[in-house]
Amino acid sequence: MPSDQIRHVRLSSVVLPLDRPISDAKVLTGRQRPMTEIVFLFAQIATAQDQHGIGFSYSKRAGGPAQYAHAKEIAANLIGEDPSDIGKVYDKLLWAGASVGRSGVATQAIAAIDIALWDLKAKRAGLPLAKLLGAHRDSVRAYNTSGGFLHAPIEEVKERASKSLADGIGGIKIKVGQPDTRIDLDRVRAVREHLGDGVPLMVDANQQWDRPTALRFGRVLEQFDLVWIEEPLDAYDAEGHAELAAALDTPIATGEMVSSVGEHVRLIEARAADIIQPDAPRIGGITPFLKLATLADHHGLQLAPHFAMEIHLHLAAAYPREPWVEHFEWLNPLFNERLETLDGRMLVPDRPGLGFTTTEQCAAWTVDSCEFGTR
Repeated sequence: MPSDQIRHVRLSSVVLPLDRPISDAKVLTGRQRPMTEIVFLFAQIATAQDQHGIGFSYSKRAGGPAQYAHAKEIAANLIGEDPSDIGKVYDKLLWAGASVGRSGVATQAIAAIDIALWDLKAKRAGLPLAKLLGAHRDSVRAYNTSGGFLHAPIEEVKERASKSLADGIGGIKIKVGQPDTRIDLDRVRAVREHLGDGVPLMVDANQQWDRPTALRFGRVLEQFDLVWIEEPLDAYDAEGHAELAAALDTPIATGEMVSSVGEHVRLIEARAADIIQPDAPRIGGITPFLKLATLADHHGLQLAPHFAMEIHLHLAAAYPREPWVEHFEWLNPLFNERLETLDGRMLVPDRPGLGFTTTEQCAAWTVDSCEFGTR
């Protein structure tokens, strides 16, 4: 097929309301308010040969309007480019916004576009994205987080954990990190007793412990045979996480909150994690994610990407070491398709690209949009 050109780009800002306010340890320690919505930046790309791709980035709480504003400033640079030249296009967009750096909002805006280009490329090849990248497996171990938040009473947490397992999800993660660790201990014990010893269980402290608390409580948690302890410390405390990883038998997982490959490199070089948790929309898209995945594999790390299973299922399937993917049903109203879970694993769909299309409800939640090029 001859080379193609990008002829049209549409950006949309979409606000997804959550069914109920969500609280983790950052809320209970007074650092944040309960989360009531998620703001998405969608990018839709069309080419002269009538090929189409869609991608998204997102922000929880502040940041969504900033992502949209930056994308609006740089998107015109896409028109006329060959959509297959993703690396070239990525660099062009980086340089278009060079004065605001190469992390955070600047690259999160690019992420939606980059993901759309990868979706388009896989669709053009007639392959699921995982297959285009070179899949190591057709399904990925899946765990559920959405039922384990701290606003939920423990009986509800147990009920939702049982439902997740019945729905074919393999592991359960619950939130910890409250001011009183005795409450955390009671909740972890209750869930472990409810699940039994054979079900994978993870905990997530959302950066709320200091180093002494994390070490003391981490030792207490050893009895529950956890798959990992997630973000026990501030996300940028590479040295503290490294000390915990060396001191505890339970693996340490972190990385979801850092917003560039360079910041992940610091975690990896410090040996701050046994399990790395990059988020493709947060670190700038699939292009930087693939660079990070190569480095993580070289250092022998496990992979458990954060959130956005619609994207991360494909990336996890292409990782050489057996990974995990995080199941969240929150985004279901945005997409017509569903990802299947069976026997503890999430199945890679056989649909080309990422394999999703947006719903009429997604369009109804659009608060702003803009277009570049010609339809």
